[in-house]
Amino acid sequence: MRSIHENRSFLKSDLWEDWQAWDTDQRKGLPHPPPEKPFPPDARLVDLTPPADLRLGDAPLLEVINRRRSRRKYTTAPLTLEELSFLLWTTQGVHEVHAGGLNTLRSVPSAGARHPLETYLAVSRVSSLPAGLYRYLPLEHKLHALYDDEAIGRKVAVGCRNQNFVAGAAVSFIWSAIPYRSEWRYKLVAPKLIALDAGHVCQNLYLAAEAIGAGVCAIAAYDQKKMDAILGVDGEDEFTIYVAPVGKIAE
Repeated sequence: MRSIHENRSFLKSDLWEDWQAWDTDQRKGLPHPPPEKPFPPDARLVDLTPPADLRLGDAPLLEVINRRRSRRKYTTAPLTLEELSFLLWTTQGVHEVHAGGLNTLRSVPSAGARHPLETYLAVSRVSSLPAGLYRYLPLEHKLHALYDDEAIGRKVAVGCRNQNFVAGAAVSFIWSAIPYRSEWRYKLVAPKLIALDAGHVCQNLYLAAEAIGAGVCAIAAYDQKKMDAILGVDGEDEFTIYVAPVGKIAE
C-alpha cells in the first residue's frame, strides 16, 4: 500500500520539468484522440434545446454563488428537457471547434483543451424522456439513448454505496474519464489534470442548477466496478470518475 506521503505527490507540480523532455504521443506524431466517443449510425438520438434558444439561468451570479449548497433533498418534480439542455450546455457545451474537429473550446476550462470527460445521464424524471441511461454528445448537442431502465435511479444509488438520496434525483450526471485524451499530450501529469477538469465541470453544474431552482450533491464515494458496469465501460481506458445527482428543490 502506498503511504499518504507518496499519494500526496499526485497533487504536486514536480513533473513539469520532466514533461518538457518526455517523448509524448503528441510529440511522436501519433494520431490525435477524438474529442468525443463515436456512436453507431442507428443510434437513438434525442434533440436538445439549441443553445441559442435557451431562456434559462438569468439569476445574478452573486445570488447563485451565495445560494450554492450540496443538496440531498429533492421534490418529485421532473426536469424539463430545456432545463436538462441548459445543464448540459453549461457543463460541456462546445463553443468553438478547431484543428479539423479535433480541438474544442467548451463552457468549462480543460488543461490543453483536452476535455477527457464523457457525460452520462441516469434519467429518472425528465419530461419526454424514458427513464434510462443516456450519453451527451457535445459536438452535436444531442443525447445518445443507451438503454431504458425504470430502476436506473435505484441502481445508481446502490452504485454510490447505498446513498439512498441518490434514488430521489430527477437525473444523475455521471462523468467518465477517457485518460488517453490527456495522456496523449501530458503523459504522467495527466491524472492530476483530469481530476482538476472534473472539478471544473461539477462546479459549473452546481451553479447552473441553482440558477434554475435545482440542487446538486457531488459524490466521489462510489463503487467503481458497479458504476462502470452501469455505464458499460471497461474500467481501464474509460471509467467513472464523478457522480452528481440533480433534482428540483423546494422553494
